[in-house]
Formats: sequence, C-alpha cells, structure tokens
Amino acid sequence: MPDLLLELFSEEIPARMQGKAAADLKKLVTEGLVEAGLTYASAGAFSTPRRLTLTIEGLTGASPTLHEERKGPRTDAPEKALEGFLRATGLTRDQLEARDDKKGQVWFATVTRPGRPAADIIAELIPQIIRTFPWPKSMRWGAGSLRWVRPLHSILCLLGDEAGTDVVPFDVDGIVSGATTEGHRFLAPGRFAVSSFADYEAKLARAKVVLAAEARAETIWHDATNMAFAAGLEVVADPGLLGEVAGLVEWPVVLMGEIGTDFLGLPPEVLQTSMREHQKFFSVRDTATGQIARFVTVANRDTADHGATILAGNQKVLAARLSDAKFFWENDLRIARSDLSVWTQALENVTFHNKLGTQSARIGRIAALAREIAPMVGADPVQAEVAARIAKADLSSEMVFEFPELQGVMGRYYAAAAGHPADVAAVAAEHYSPLGPGDAVPTAPLSVAVALADKIDTLTGFWAIDEKPTGSKDPFALRRAALGVIRIILNGNHRLQLDRLFDAQILRHKITPADGPHEKALLRAILGEIARHGVFSAAVRAIVDKIEGDAPDWVEDVIAHAPDTSDDLLAFFHDRLKVFLRDEGIRHDVIDACLAMPGNDDLSLLVKRARALQATLQTPDGENLIQGFKRAANILAQAEEADGVEYRYGANPKFAETDAERALFSALKTATSAIAPALATEDFAAAMRHMANLRAPIDAFFTAAQVNAENQVVRRNRLNLLHEIVQTCSAVADLTRLDG
Repeated sequence: MPDLLLELFSEEIPARMQGKAAADLKKLVTEGLVEAGLTYASAGAFSTPRRLTLTIEGLTGASPTLHEERKGPRTDAPEKALEGFLRATGLTRDQLEARDDKKGQVWFATVTRPGRPAADIIAELIPQIIRTFPWPKSMRWGAGSLRWVRPLHSILCLLGDEAGTDVVPFDVDGIVSGATTEGHRFLAPGRFAVSSFADYEAKLARAKVVLAAEARAETIWHDATNMAFAAGLEVVADPGLLGEVAGLVEWPVVLMGEIGTDFLGLPPEVLQTSMREHQKFFSVRDTATGQIARFVTVANRDTADHGATILAGNQKVLAARLSDAKFFWENDLRIARSDLSVWTQALENVTFHNKLGTQSARIGRIAALAREIAPMVGADPVQAEVAARIAKADLSSEMVFEFPELQGVMGRYYAAAAGHPADVAAVAAEHYSPLGPGDAVPTAPLSVAVALADKIDTLTGFWAIDEKPTGSKDPFALRRAALGVIRIILNGNHRLQLDRLFDAQILRHKITPADGPHEKALLRAILGEIARHGVFSAAVRAIVDKIEGDAPDWVEDVIAHAPDTSDDLLAFFHDRLKVFLRDEGIRHDVIDACLAMPGNDDLSLLVKRARALQATLQTPDGENLIQGFKRAANILAQAEEADGVEYRYGANPKFAETDAERALFSALKTATSAIAPALATEDFAAAMRHMANLRAPIDAFFTAAQVNAENQVVRRNRLNLLHEIVQTCSAVADLTRLDG
C-alpha cells in the first residue's frame, strides 16, 4: 500500500495560522480521499514558518469499482422523463431493465463506476484544495490568480511503496508538483530531492529545519530553562508565547540577554508585557526577589559569534522600548502621588456605551452598588465605595493606554502610590476577575464587593437597554460576566438576594436625577426601600406618597416599571448556573426542582439544595423515595381533581387500619421532627437523609393499604396522609419537577 508525502512550500506563514492550517490540510485531504473511495492507515500534519507538510501511510492503491442500482421512471412515463434518466445515468435505453413495482413496471439502471488509481485521485484533489484553502487572510502575487497566505513557491507530492516512488503530476497556477524541497533559508540554501517521508524528515534535519512544531517548542523550553538555571534564575512560563515563537523559527537557537540596569526598577508586569508584546522575548525571573532580571530570545540561525551580534541588536531595541515604558511609569507615578482624581475626572469624557453613559457614570453606579454589597460579603461599606471609585482610574494612565492588558495591574501600583491601603489598592487588579473559566476568583472581601458590583452593573445595564446575548453572539461577554458572579458567590458561599440588587441597579440605569438635594434624597430613599423589599412599584409609591408637591418626572417611569427585566436577568443567571454545575454532574431537572423553592435568587442556598438532592438521587433509597413520592403526589392530585376538594387538613393515626399505615405515621413524625432543625440550619443533606429513611415505610404502606378504600373516613384519612408525605418530601425541593 503506497504512502503519500505532500509539502506546500511558501514564504513565511504567520505563526498564529500555522497550527490550524496544518490541521485543515490534513482534514481536507483525508476527507477528500475517503470520499473518493480510498482508505488509509494513518496521517500526520506538520508546519514550519515556510511549509505545510502532510504524510499519509497505508493508502489504498486505487478506489474500488462500484455498482450502483438506480430506480427510474415508470415504463409508460413520458419520453422526456426517460431521456432525463438516461442522461443522468449515462446509459442507453437498451441498457435499462424493466421490473415490476407496486405501481407498475419501472425502469432500473445498473451504473458501474470503475475504480481509479490513487495517483489520479490525488492529482485531481490536491489542486482543488490548494485553490480553495481556508486561510483567514490570503494574497495574490504576480500575474496569477492563485491566492495563498504568502507567495507559494513549490509543491512536493510523492506517492511511493516498496517498488519505488513517483511524483504525482499536477499544476497549480504554473507551479508544477515535484520531488524537491528546500532547507533553512540561510543555513542550508538550495533545493534537494527526497524519496519518502523518512528521507524528507532526515534531510530537512541535516538542512537545519526541525519539522515538528512540538519538537521546536520543546527545544526552546529545554535550552531556555537550562540557561536560566545555570544563572540561578527561572524562565517565566508562557505557553502562548512558546507556541508563537516555535512558529517563527525553523532552527531554534536560544540566547539569554541582559536588561539594562536603568529598567530593572520597572514593575515585573511592565517588563514582561513589553518584552512579550514587542520583542517576543521570554522573561527570566530572580526567584528570590520576583524581579525580572534577564530575557531569553530565540534566533533562527547559528552564528560564528554564538549570537553575540544578535543579542547586541536585541538589547539595543529593547532599551528603546523600555525607555518609553520607564517614561510612562514615572509620569504616571507622579500623577498618582499628587492627585489620582485627575484620572477619574478624565473618564467623564470616555464613553462606556452610547446608551449607558460614560465610564465616570458607570464608576459612580458601581461604587453605590459596592457599598450595598459590602456588608453582605464582610467588607467595610465606606472602603468598598472608595475602592470602587479608584479601581478603574488607571484607564486614563499612559501605561494602560500603551498596554491595555495591564489595566488593573497598574491600578494596584498607582493606588498604593496614592497612599491607599494594600487591600483597597488590590481591588484595582482583582475586581476584573475572573476573566475566564480557569482564572482565579477574588477572595478578599473588598475585591469581592467591587467585582460583583462591576459585573452586576454591566449585566443590568445591557438588560436595561435590551442588548442581551442571542444564540452564539455575545459581543459584550455577558455570559462570562454572569459566570464570574456565580463563581465568586459560590466560591465564598456568599448570601446575596440578587433580585433586589438587580432592581436597584436597573433603577440607577433608568433614571438620571438632577443635582438638587431633594431629588438625591428621594433616590436614596427609593433605593433603600428596594434594598429592603425588592418590589419596584410598592417601594416607589410608599416614598412618593410622602412627597409634598410634584414628584420629579423620572418617578413616573419608575412606578411604571414591571419586574420583567430583573426576572429575565435572574432566569439568565439560572441558565448559566445549570451550565456551570454540569461538570459536577448535577442534572438540569434537579436545579429546576430547587428553583421552584423560595429564595431562588440566593445562589449559594440554591446550590446547597441542588447538591443535597443530587447526592440523595444517587442512592437506592433516594431514588426509590422519589418514586414513592411521585406515586403519592399523583394519587392525591387525581383524588382532589375528582372530588373537587383538597385533602390537606391533617391525617389522624387513630383511623389507621394496618400496621404498615401506623408505621408510616410514626416514621413521618420522626422524620418531620428531624427535618425541621436541619432546614433551620440549612443542612439540606441531613434533611434529605431523613427523607430517604421514609422510603421503606412508604413502600410498605402502598403494598399493604389501598388508598381509595370503600370506607370514606379511611379514604380521606389516607389521602391526607399522602399530603403529609408530599409536604414532608417537598421541604428541600419540588420533586414533581424531576424527570422520569
């Protein structure tokens, strides 16, 4: 069985595109071969800055001959229908066969598709793939029509087996396939012929090209860490940069250089970001001080002076870059130490969103909400407000303007320089977290308060202007913000009533009171009422009724507000919570059963219920208890509907006729006396365990007693007993909402 070797050799492919391009090439070629009737044993794709390579082993030599039977029109169909069928099959009338069918006689055709040699299939497939390759960006060059990421120079395409290797002949826009390739641009110029993948890989290595990106990355990391270790330092891990640099070189040569002493006083994050973004340098850290002390760069060639000239040039360019960073740092520090409010005032001219006002207005809302949240998470309200007002001040700094990814990080330094306590300064860096599923959540009370306020303000704002996520589109990362709120709350087991926070913040978004003290006092009173009761209309009317004279115009908008917006936002949170808890194995219907209980805007309480119910369902007693509960609930519901009355007035043990019935009364009494204190302390796991103990008495009752007895007194008593079962088992969650 032959093996295929394909190489597409071009000018430098951007590092960020190489991995996907290699995967796309493998997928397109292998799927095309399989569709054409060929099979293969294995396939591998590789990329370097100047080539995409594909090797396929164990390819079948030809596609099989296929016989396809196709049904045509009836024999008495119009002539044109028959002519169309003949054109589609490529046959003549005398090659058709008439067969009896349930609707009469029908023409059948047997179409034979002869097999094709693999070389012919490949020669047809590869040019088509090259011309339609899915590059994110591509270009044309010269007078040709071919588009490629960079000018394509040559195509190597070989098909070989034990008997020998042949070039698969084809032409793409004047580029003829062949059996030669090139090595390293500088270290081994010139073309050479290859005969197989093993020969190709070995000759490339001799020509100073490491074919596999993983091998280049491993070489870079191994040499860099060894150099750093020899100097008593360590390389700062950066997997993204490592992958990028491995895509910039074909023959990695690792060099370690010095950072000028003038720049060693810059914050480590500034040095690391500047070197990474501008120079693609790895940072080398002094483990004792945490300071960035040196850098590692990766050259694409060996030199006679062992990289001294390359390092000298890199250090010169780096010094120029770091001079700018040093200027920004020193200038920003001067402003921070004198008056941090200069930056916060500048944010009055920065629009956050055209429907949500400026960054300054947003900071004001966040500060007000953080003050409300602070007592709920163990933070000081005054400090929470102060921290929220300075947390985004660094957005006006020169350093963050140059390096936006340092927002928050620089804010911590500037807040500390302005004289704020360490925990207040830390809020600037921590309130953005978590930024993704793997990011740590803030745990310091002040950071938690501001982080929650920041994300809740974003969510309520976009809900207020009806800019919610739709399908896969989420341009403002609102799903990520909601997941961040969920993770912070659950990580700290914080007890927040989200609906009231949503109501208050939506109100802040919807009205803009004038500067008069009367209206400010009115707004504070309304927000306080909502914080206590969480009901828009009643809260506002209670305050408005006390107003002497006309109320401000915006009050009418508030009175008319329906809770739909905040309810919809809370439902969005519940959907995000289901996704988040999926990894724990908690079923969606379990969450739904707990959502039906009071206090479902308290996510910590909700999750405690769900975890307890899920754990119970995973035990035999728990699963059987649910079945017994559903049987009791169904019988009770049917009886109440048929009789037109409710059986909910207490069952009496004196009317019990069987031992199983009396045992169930006793078990219910024991369970309810144990469940009540467990619920009072929110020990839902204990409550569910006590409920699970009812499994055996309930099963025995249904086995021994007929609920719908002929004696109406006994029947009513047993139906009331079923109500006690349902009521007792529904103390943690609404079990009727469980599937199955």
